[in-house]
Amino acid sequence: MISKDAIGIIGMGWVGTSVAISILQKGICQELLLNDVKSEIAEGEAMDLTHGSSFYPSARVRSAAIEEMTDCKAIVVTAGRGGTSGETRLDLLEGNVKIVKQISEKLAGFTGFLIVVANPVDVLTYFYQRFTGLESNKVIGTGTMLDSARLRSTIGSRLDIDAKSIHANVIGEHGDSEVVLWSSARVGGIRLADWSGWKREYEKEIADEVRTAAYEIIKRKGATNHAIGLVTATLLKWIFRAERRVVTLSSMISGPHGLSDVVLSLPSVISNRGIEQVLAVSMNEHESEQLQHSAAVIKEAIGSVS
Repeated sequence: MISKDAIGIIGMGWVGTSVAISILQKGICQELLLNDVKSEIAEGEAMDLTHGSSFYPSARVRSAAIEEMTDCKAIVVTAGRGGTSGETRLDLLEGNVKIVKQISEKLAGFTGFLIVVANPVDVLTYFYQRFTGLESNKVIGTGTMLDSARLRSTIGSRLDIDAKSIHANVIGEHGDSEVVLWSSARVGGIRLADWSGWKREYEKEIADEVRTAAYEIIKRKGATNHAIGLVTATLLKWIFRAERRVVTLSSMISGPHGLSDVVLSLPSVISNRGIEQVLAVSMNEHESEQLQHSAAVIKEAIGSVS
């Protein structure tokens, strides 16, 4: 019998371990179940994390089979082949969809929140929803939540303003066709375009830096893991606490901006019921065209394996 506040993590590579430590430090579960295709890795990580239990809010950590996780409140999926230098997220598609199907078959009876982190996250979120049959508002990809955080961090560094005071979003694909909503970017309520010292040419520079951030990190250390670990744990905290935050998350879209039967990121209201509402946001004509292109890229990728 597992705790009613248990969280499962499937895939204990770089990302899975960062998700685990971030979840434990935030104290959002009473039990954390770890799984990896190499069971000894999950066992070792559980042992290692347990040895640090004096330094995070009380929680039991253990390895578990995927089938044991069906009573969890939420399951985070990081399992899949990670990107290597020079690869795009869509290059990972074929092999990772096979993994999606294998995992989905073991989740029969699961009714909690399924948080998809593995890439390409938009396409895999689509297939997790399709293969598991879960309600679409409970199958949530981390999407451009990290890209939006990267954007705010980069703008903040350029302006010497704390990132938490920057309000700017990335939408669409978590990948090369992502869209930065410059037209609605704000700093403390002031339009970014009106901020003293801001130059229009900064936009392309920063958008390129945000879009290629993961590639640059992978080139240097082999993977991106810490920031996405924090993103995932924070998302779970907001869901469990029913904070009704507006976050750029990847989910099945039906209606906003004329889009349907595609998974991508738009600002969404989240609560303890999952994604309550996907928002149609204000954007200029160029951004709208970029979003439609991003949706087409994802649909083409979905169609290539469906």
